[in-house]
Amino acid sequence: MSGIDDFARSGTPLCDEPADSAGRCGLGSGDLCIPYRRVHDGTWGYLWGDCWRGPGQSGDYLGSPLILVEDDFDPSGARAIEFTRPLPGDRPAGQLFDYRHHADNGFGVTEVSRIPNDAIEFGGRTFVQYTSVHTWVPPDSDTDGSAFSGIAYSDDYGITWQDFPHHWPGAALGINGNPYGMWTFAGIDPDGYLYIFAKPWNGSHHFRHDRGGIHLFRYDPAAFFHGDFAAQQNWAHIDGEWGWYPAARQAPTPIFGPGNNLGEFSVERIGPVYVMSYFDCSDLSIRTRTAPRPDALWSAAKTQVVHDATASPAHAGRPQLPNLYGGYLHPGSSSPDNLTAVISRWTGIAGSGPYTATQWTGLSA
Repeated sequence: MSGIDDFARSGTPLCDEPADSAGRCGLGSGDLCIPYRRVHDGTWGYLWGDCWRGPGQSGDYLGSPLILVEDDFDPSGARAIEFTRPLPGDRPAGQLFDYRHHADNGFGVTEVSRIPNDAIEFGGRTFVQYTSVHTWVPPDSDTDGSAFSGIAYSDDYGITWQDFPHHWPGAALGINGNPYGMWTFAGIDPDGYLYIFAKPWNGSHHFRHDRGGIHLFRYDPAAFFHGDFAAQQNWAHIDGEWGWYPAARQAPTPIFGPGNNLGEFSVERIGPVYVMSYFDCSDLSIRTRTAPRPDALWSAAKTQVVHDATASPAHAGRPQLPNLYGGYLHPGSSSPDNLTAVISRWTGIAGSGPYTATQWTGLSA
């Protein structure tokens, strides 16, 4: 793709607009909007972070996370994403998990909010991996600001939720930069394994020790389904070779060398190719990579959408979205050459707008 005019959708707001479909569901403004497939009925779920009833973070604070449902996604981009209803569906959009903000919910640490990182559904169960934020850290922070990370699951497709007992401690509980801070579900591969990528929490985009440390691990889906996290296998580089090892024997090795700090990220299998997208906090851009398998060699990074043209000479002529972050791939994308990504936009100033997620269709990995 040569420029913004080539896109079927180039930053279409999905909330924070008058009379939009999110507003009809009771969500006025929010971010993230992580797409996932609701396998049981063929619809699409969209997982939101901190949300408000009104535009620009106005009105009642709704909490995090929330889910809106779309009945029919158009991968061509001819029709924008349109939300049909919120979950649970018997009331306007609201927080799904039962916990208190700015409080200790029994973990011995104050939680500001629980921010979702990804969702997947299989076997009649929906899973959401999230990070509990202890504090939103300032620029150039030595700490990532996390409390802990966990996995919530629902056996009624998003109506009621409970956590697995196991949680991964964050900075406030003694493990700063925990490599299991934020996850993305790459899905169940044809080889039968559920592949997952993880990295330290950096939802603030200010953790200076992040350095792009992405790790890969996998589970037998049945083990993951039942919360048997001891069954994890790690992808690690040992004695000059990459291989799979039991987690109890070997920690995972970062799949890329130290580089730029990264924020939100996602991996999806689009056709025969795995595509990774992420927010590069240092480059202020959404970038993508591809690989034939999760444990294969990944391509060089490709810049897709940028904050503006000033951060790097390479940004000249690139599509722009000021104050961007997120960049979640839509699993319903038609091909690696016609991706849909959902990119958030916000200045970072509380109570300001636009505070939204935007649709981009026509990205070529």
